[in-house]
Amino acid sequence: MSSWQFISVELDDFTAVITMNKPPANALSKDMIQELGSAMEQIMEDDSVRAVVLHGEGRFFAAGADIKEFTEIKHGSEFADLARDGQRIFRQIETAQKPVIAAIHGAALGGGLELAMACHMRIACENAKLGLPELNLGLVPGFAGTQRLPKLVGRPRAMEMLLTGQPLTAAEAEAWGLVNRTVPEGAHLDEAKKLAKAAAGKSVRAVQAVMELLQNAETDPIERGQEKEAVQFGDVFETKDAKEGIAAFLEKRKPSFNQR
Repeated sequence: MSSWQFISVELDDFTAVITMNKPPANALSKDMIQELGSAMEQIMEDDSVRAVVLHGEGRFFAAGADIKEFTEIKHGSEFADLARDGQRIFRQIETAQKPVIAAIHGAALGGGLELAMACHMRIACENAKLGLPELNLGLVPGFAGTQRLPKLVGRPRAMEMLLTGQPLTAAEAEAWGLVNRTVPEGAHLDEAKKLAKAAAGKSVRAVQAVMELLQNAETDPIERGQEKEAVQFGDVFETKDAKEGIAAFLEKRKPSFNQR
């Protein structure tokens, strides 16, 4: 893996752990977002990595965009280009065929929450705050927050979060479906790694099929989705891992997948 200024990547038992480290709040600067995109490209090409965990060093997951950078931008068209760059990289995370889990502590606000929502699953500490406060600054979300939030929590709740700018507690976020689960303070990274390793232990081909089918399910009519599922069902059945999984079930033992 390459080395970067604001992030680091460590490999841990088929899992890539990406750590954002830009004190004091891990604000998402343009450079850090570009580094996340570069890291994801390398991770997707590395066959030894089967799942990804994303978290922040220090007190926060990511407390928002780097507002100081905004003061250097003179025209709205430059803001739009900044948004498009972030959207492209966050979409790269969202469409990855390897599970990406956000481990959230402290605050995931603004761009930080938009980044977490681009991940496939979210684990949050009990003390975490999650919100999109852009309207408090006279702005709107720019990294697809208005697009992903209603898909996760529904339009009325998304409207409430956006128009009030008030963050949710971790418990509220879990109740609304914004995070998968909450965990005690300090347990977020271990819990996210546990989830990643559970996925990494499955057949890679089967995981890729599920990732693709779930992404298509958001836009495909049910009939088209069912047909795609049937095709994947048949294709995956032909793999040696599927044969091993079936044999292991019948023989009452743990399967040994060789990613074939």
